[in-house]
Amino acid sequence: MPFDHFFSKNYTVNYKGSLQSINQPLVMGILNIGEDSFFDGGKHNSINLALKQTEKMLNEGADIIDIGATSSKPSSKLINASIELKSIIPYINQIVKEFKNINLSIDTYNSKVAFEAVQHGTNIINDISAGEFDKEMFSTIAKLKVPYIMMHTKGTPENMQFNPSYNNVTTDVMYYFSKKINELHQLGATDLIIDPGFGFGKTLEHNYELLNNLEFFTRLNKPLLVGISRKSMIYKLLNTSPDDALTGTITLNTIALIKGANILRVHDVKEATQVIELIKTINCK
Repeated sequence: MPFDHFFSKNYTVNYKGSLQSINQPLVMGILNIGEDSFFDGGKHNSINLALKQTEKMLNEGADIIDIGATSSKPSSKLINASIELKSIIPYINQIVKEFKNINLSIDTYNSKVAFEAVQHGTNIINDISAGEFDKEMFSTIAKLKVPYIMMHTKGTPENMQFNPSYNNVTTDVMYYFSKKINELHQLGATDLIIDPGFGFGKTLEHNYELLNNLEFFTRLNKPLLVGISRKSMIYKLLNTSPDDALTGTITLNTIALIKGANILRVHDVKEATQVIELIKTINCK
């Protein structure tokens, strides 16, 4: 059976004090409330719009909603925690009030935002910097005892695409994660999810090399999140735009699942859930 490895590991993570299994792929729906995200900036920039988008994604099968207030596209600047908190907390309050059992992730690299977001109802931290942008993040994660998604990036969004280089992108990123996992384990944090960081400090060639070798990351024995949705590795290669990158997203997400991805982070939830159902059917034959 060609996809046996796809269901071979039954990971568990602690959601709100109870262990939940990741024995089948999950879909994380992206909820950007900022103005300048590369694809959907300004589309969900009011609480009412955000609630409608959250409801839509949940109805389409999203297992997790990932809310973020800051852009991390190339050339964007980091923002401080106080500005981010002022923007994001009102949205979190309304979402958790409206959707009682939601698994809500906060997309932030600021430890103060991570801490406050959890106090207000989020239960997953998604950090594009794996603790690099805020040295208090790892100790905060250890205290919070919530699942922590750590992504690999090289540099900051402002400079990450200025000629990134690696000895070998796959082995370099693998080694990076092995060190981070060890550091977090020593602090007592165990609910860890890894994200190779497609598009973050990588050339087009680096991105496709990582995707081609994605199955190697399953050796780290942590759930694997893939965020490819409508990114430049698709639309630049096809000479199109983010708006026309859905077909490419579906194709690459399919490949990622076959190679061992456990969570797909996407703008288009319905299409991602359909891909998962199709692959599950093939796997069962």
